[in-house]
Amino acid sequence: MDAAAAPSPFSPARLGPVEVRNRIVKCGTNEGLSVDGLVTDRLVDWHREFAEGGVGITTLAYCSVSADGRTFRDQVWMREEARPGLARFADAMHRAGARAAIQLGHAGWFATSHAIGGRPIGPSRAFSPHAQSVSRAMTDDDLSRVASDFARSARLAVECGFDAIEVHAGHGYLLSQFLCPWNNRRTDRWGGSLENRARFPREVLRAVRDATSGRAAVWAKLNMDDGFRGGLSLDDGIEVARMVEGDGSVDALQLTGGHTTRTPFYLMRGAVPLAEMARNQPTLLRRLAFAWFGRRLVREYRFEEAFFRPLARRFRAAVDLPLMLLGGITRLDTMRDALAEGFDFLALGRGLIRDPDLVRRLESGVATASRCTPCNRCVVEMDRGGTRCPMRG
Repeated sequence: MDAAAAPSPFSPARLGPVEVRNRIVKCGTNEGLSVDGLVTDRLVDWHREFAEGGVGITTLAYCSVSADGRTFRDQVWMREEARPGLARFADAMHRAGARAAIQLGHAGWFATSHAIGGRPIGPSRAFSPHAQSVSRAMTDDDLSRVASDFARSARLAVECGFDAIEVHAGHGYLLSQFLCPWNNRRTDRWGGSLENRARFPREVLRAVRDATSGRAAVWAKLNMDDGFRGGLSLDDGIEVARMVEGDGSVDALQLTGGHTTRTPFYLMRGAVPLAEMARNQPTLLRRLAFAWFGRRLVREYRFEEAFFRPLARRFRAAVDLPLMLLGGITRLDTMRDALAEGFDFLALGRGLIRDPDLVRRLESGVATASRCTPCNRCVVEMDRGGTRCPMRG
């Protein structure tokens, strides 16, 4: 596309049935501000900053569709008790001029036993270092229940006023686990070939689409690749995107990568704050182990501006669906270039955590880039009372 003909990052856009004031999305990032699985005033206020700062959409993150899909005890999970807080959240974003999205997922294999009060489920039986437990392979009844939980959760979100549903099919969460050969060692119709491994994620996306009945936009947060040998490959990721496009179950794809257990910093890139991460471990033994072996366990990936763009170009060439480009977008010129290449939306995380009013600053000409440096200390802060940029003071 001719750069002169490309849309501005600040121009209105349509996403399925929803009109959005601009093309900048605050992507889902764990806030660490929910209590007892419910939305809190602090969580609403945290997102209100992004809405008032000018984003088109802000995404309430890591909401589990089932009680057994949580990675930590206080994680929001979708049930009737959550309705008032969810409605309060959506209303606050609308009052600030932004659209409200919600990220729905299930942790599957790495849900922690102390959070769910039992044994986690997953595609196959396996030991999870994160959960420190052995998962149980899901039965057909489990699969049916979880798909229904996704649909029920989407209906609840729409009833509470959310404009968009993001289905988390990346980062080694349950739907991503089914796509990943390293996690999914099944020999039935849910495993083996790519078509079989993609069967359950596709069923979930169709169930969510049906549940929203056209009242909200639906997109999948989809891994392009898992970032390690034996995980989802780039070629398979592209083929999954083609399958999902053919199903007509989503209005867009948000392209991502990495696996929480195997390649956690593949998604974020930049510094790995090992010392701070070690101090956050829950027991002395785990703190010592992390201090001694952390460098072997957590690989560092060099940060580059828009680091997922080279992979995402392959998807842009393969599908016609609207695509959200994610990954290290901090500069206005990067945003303009991405839209000129045919990407439709820009998903930002750390840049907005550093500068919640970034969109206003860029549009007014006060700034040309976020002040974020990829120190990744915001990742540590989520376990210290809530995600924040320590550079903000």
